[in-house]
Amino acid sequence: MRLVWTIVFALVSGLAFAASPEDDYIAARDKAIAAIAALNSANAPVETLDAADAKARADLEGRLSSLLGPLAVAGFPATGTSNLESLSDADVGYGMLDGLRYARTDDGPSLVATTRGLLDRWLRSRATETDANLKLPTGIDEALKLDAFYTQAISSDAAFMGTLDFPLKKPEGADIAIARLGGWTQDVGPIQEQQVIVTLVKGNSVMIASAPAAQPVPKIAACEAIWTSADAAAQKLAAQASGQKDEKAYDAANAAWEKGDGDYRKCMGERLPGDPVFPALLSQAQQLADHMAGK
Repeated sequence: MRLVWTIVFALVSGLAFAASPEDDYIAARDKAIAAIAALNSANAPVETLDAADAKARADLEGRLSSLLGPLAVAGFPATGTSNLESLSDADVGYGMLDGLRYARTDDGPSLVATTRGLLDRWLRSRATETDANLKLPTGIDEALKLDAFYTQAISSDAAFMGTLDFPLKKPEGADIAIARLGGWTQDVGPIQEQQVIVTLVKGNSVMIASAPAAQPVPKIAACEAIWTSADAAAQKLAAQASGQKDEKAYDAANAAWEKGDGDYRKCMGERLPGDPVFPALLSQAQQLADHMAGK
């Protein structure tokens, strides 16, 4: 009898500590990253590196497809591709959020789906960053309110700069629903092409959708004036710095640009809700959230 119970205990213990599909995915991803790093260290040809990267990402894509199942959100395809753009830390697109990206066109709406467990792991990895610009909180609620989250999670070549957060009504059954208006940029200053970004957490499912604003975001004179003034002051400081080769003056110019950008976006966030286009933008965000929740 003791032998029987020993065998039963061993079987139960083995099941309890069996690797989950998420564990298997992470193990496969890390193994691939290590293999590509070894190829880089050995100065392998670019063609070899690219082939290894593509093969590994295809494998990871298959694992995620099995883990997530088909997507059922109106306006998006049922199958997606890996959100990881590279497994080499020497490339742009390395370290993005583990998940699948769904889109019908390159410039239309897109959606990145993952699991809460994978998002938790990804945030924990970002919490250990020594670069303050890359460090993120481990809490999902807190992270989703930061521009840096979207920059690192779903973009590879531009930073997300938020304009405002929408007063979204959380769909029934959702744990977290956050909608933001903002744009992708490589510089400071007004962003004319704005995006509506909605993140929905429902049980173990996490979805981040991004769609071009249904209505062009208008220029608001008071906000434009703030940026124009700040830009002129920064340009003057930059010209002085160039002539004098003064690093401190360069720093002052950059600080003036960054402050002007922040003041401009704050102004937009305060004034845009009173503009005639705002209800349409809010409606777009709410409809997207509802579709993501299964409505």
